[in-house]
Amino acid sequence: MEKIYKREDYLQKIRGFYNDPMIKVITGIRRCGKSFLLKSIIAELKDNGVNPKDIIYLELDKKEYLNIKTPNQLEKAIDKLVTDNDFKYLFIDEVENVKDFETLINAYREEGNFSIFLTGSNSYLLSGELITKLTGRYLEIEMLPLNFYEYVDMKRFLGKDINPNIYLEFEEFIRNGGFPGSLNYDKYEDKLLYTQNVIKQIFEKDIKTHKKIKDSELFANMQNFIVNNFGSRISVASIYNYFAKDKKTKVDRRTIKKYIEILENAKIIYPCDLFDLKSKEVLKGQKKYYLADLSIYFALNTDNRINYGPVLENVLFSYLKSRDYILSVGKIGNLECDFIVRKNVDEYFYIQVSKNIDDEQTRKREYKPFYEIKDLYPRYLFVLDLIFQKNIDGIKNVNIVDFIYNKEDLK
Repeated sequence: MEKIYKREDYLQKIRGFYNDPMIKVITGIRRCGKSFLLKSIIAELKDNGVNPKDIIYLELDKKEYLNIKTPNQLEKAIDKLVTDNDFKYLFIDEVENVKDFETLINAYREEGNFSIFLTGSNSYLLSGELITKLTGRYLEIEMLPLNFYEYVDMKRFLGKDINPNIYLEFEEFIRNGGFPGSLNYDKYEDKLLYTQNVIKQIFEKDIKTHKKIKDSELFANMQNFIVNNFGSRISVASIYNYFAKDKKTKVDRRTIKKYIEILENAKIIYPCDLFDLKSKEVLKGQKKYYLADLSIYFALNTDNRINYGPVLENVLFSYLKSRDYILSVGKIGNLECDFIVRKNVDEYFYIQVSKNIDDEQTRKREYKPFYEIKDLYPRYLFVLDLIFQKNIDGIKNVNIVDFIYNKEDLK
């Protein structure tokens, strides 16, 4: 029997909609765990007394369904499994494999006798036709690979060895990444090969099939540039200058913009806007990009040393995003606040991230942006070191490993 690790944070988001006619759309980078979330939901429905005959599950990446490419073929496959007029729960994994599926799915929704769950590995699933035809009658649940708490918890669930020193386990997590499938392997080299194959699948299935990339080498080089500079300010202009001046490569700015959008839509990178705290406006041009999973960086590079500055930012960015916080980078004159974080209407937090604050110079540098912010919203400094003085001038000093491992929220 297949072992299914339940990712409770995501189940909580969708559980209240099990019987709702609104279409539930689960998105996220390939191999982040969407299929197993569907299987977790199916298991819960059965535990709640739903008859298995009323659950229809089609994995369109599986051998038996690979030939389903048209809405007509998909309709026949669904109707073949509908044996009566009872309320049905319809699960379609990788629905984007069927071209122009939107009208058919909307037709099933309008019947009112189906609770529909869809998964897709990229943002094209929620573009164009689907949004137009559903007119707001869908709920998107965006999944990320495992955060640190889930990583340790899933290892425990699978009976894997866990380092008794949780901080050394955290260092392993950074390099190994959070793709659930990688936990099936014990050797770091095998985990690395797994992630490299995931990236290849993303390119073959989620990029080439949706966008024509005229220059695959240029796309790969630009992908590597952005991945290697995660957590740094990047703009179309800076990428253009890198290729034109450093690489002596001719490239069009529109092509750069298109390639960035492709990487975003494939959920490989996530943009983080710059927000000017004085003008209260989002600054156009430069952005920071964070990786869906840090193993992507190590899979594309031979150097496996950890640059803790951007790495810790990326870990915290992913964790907070998975808990429905909205993040941007704060600009205060010439200073930068690593994150401005928002949740709900009036919950704001200011965050700095640093490996440590051992010396006075580092401490002053990290605290300085906080003193320039005039409002009274909470301020956090996340560090990797153990914390001995937890509150200085109203600034909360927090150990990032403990914070995520204990599934804490900003307060």
